Amino acid sequence: MSEFLPYVISIFVGIGLAAATGFRVFLPMFAVSLASYFHWIPANESFQWLASLPALITTGVATVMEILAYYIPYIDNILDSISIPLATIAGSVLFASQYMGLDGVSEWALALIAGGGTAATIASGFAGTRVASTATTGGIGNHVVATTETAGASVMSIFALALPVLAFIFAIGLVILVFVFGRKIWNKFRKKEPKIEDADYV
Repeated sequence: MSEFLPYVISIFVGIGLAAATGFRVFLPMFAVSLASYFHWIPANESFQWLASLPALITTGVATVMEILAYYIPYIDNILDSISIPLATIAGSVLFASQYMGLDGVSEWALALIAGGGTAATIASGFAGTRVASTATTGGIGNHVVATTETAGASVMSIFALALPVLAFIFAIGLVILVFVFGRKIWNKFRKKEPKIEDADYV
């Protein structure tokens, strides 16, 4: 049983990091690059580039730019339109960077399903939250959403690297919340749609 523990932990770390990319794409990558650069965590041999100084600087600059961009009106909504595919890619990459022991095809299939799927689900949930905020507050409340997302990415990144089991539990909880609340919102929209048989004809 003990020989499987490193693989299980690596899955927990990967899922936690993928969940973090659902909040912010580059911040978790910067966290992994920073931790890898200082040898705080091991990395898959195929992802040693994350431990390089150029990767650390690049992800750091990208993180700052991404965080600031979400505080600019209209730009935040534009970013949301591309955040889901970007989060899916980043989540898959970070999951694969932590998981070791599978052949290439199996590793990337698992990374796309577990890592990419987790990231895409959470990213879509917060994209919907920003749309609702824009519609109800005229964009004023978007700053609160942006701050919450940055905090969520920071906390999940730290937990994934330091407390992977807890990060995994949080990630599963977030995915469930997105599905539950997303379904409720969808049902509300469906109820508001006018029915043809109820329309008045002249």
